[in-house]
Amino acid sequence: MRDLSGLNQLLLTVLIFVPFERLFAARPQKIFRRGLLTDMAFLFINGWLVLIGVIVIMTGAALVNRSILPAAVTQAIDDLPYLVQVPIVILIADLGIYWTHRILHVVPAMWQIHSVHHAVEVLDWLAAIHQHPLDVIFMKAGALFPLYALGFSTEAIATYLLVYYWQTWLVHAHVRLGSGPLRRILVSPEFHHWHHSSEAEARDRNFAGLFSFYDVLFGSAYLPKEKKPKTFGIDHPMPSNYLALLAYPFIAWTAKHQRSDPSAIQPQMSNGGEPAQPRHSAPTG
Repeated sequence: MRDLSGLNQLLLTVLIFVPFERLFAARPQKIFRRGLLTDMAFLFINGWLVLIGVIVIMTGAALVNRSILPAAVTQAIDDLPYLVQVPIVILIADLGIYWTHRILHVVPAMWQIHSVHHAVEVLDWLAAIHQHPLDVIFMKAGALFPLYALGFSTEAIATYLLVYYWQTWLVHAHVRLGSGPLRRILVSPEFHHWHHSSEAEARDRNFAGLFSFYDVLFGSAYLPKEKKPKTFGIDHPMPSNYLALLAYPFIAWTAKHQRSDPSAIQPQMSNGGEPAQPRHSAPTG
């Protein structure tokens, strides 16, 4: 069961983002929209599954910190003041988010996991948690493993997590909000909405969570002026309930394996879905 502070944080999120989306809506959209109950399941169940992965990540990082990393490095990081650690932590974590997110798009087997998140066709703040637990764990590994392995302070990492928590809700919210002159530095809802667009020119773009300059640097930024994304989702049917979405990557992997074996019997996908095909992904080099 969530602790009191977690429930309070969730309640505060609801109280902020529901009226925020009403006041600054990017497009007409209902609060009680299709898929809401599934998102509630993601919200209340995923945390327990992700927690197991986070424990493994932290354990592995602690072993690296104590057994592999030179003591001089860990001591130098430990000596850094909190206000110096925080911006370094945020930069390192978001670079990890960028590359793990990009891998989820580029590698076919990983895309089967991440396609659960991109199956969202009605984008709002709750889309932030419409993710397969393996997706969340992989991205957390990219962000948190280097931070714990390098030995940054708990306070600095907690500050990053708080910033990223609110940023994740914000960039998925259906609000008309951009970064103005900082559009090539900071990720905004406008920037991230293009990442979810089903329009061909926007596919596999805008991977960063906080700093859009990573996308600019690695050639994956897409933010046209005077144009807004109109449609979201992927190119084929997906399951609509929580348990089917949890099973989806495993069924897709099995189906792909059986297609490569002429003697295998092909399984049926839920809701008539087919294994997700990687979109025209940007190269990793």
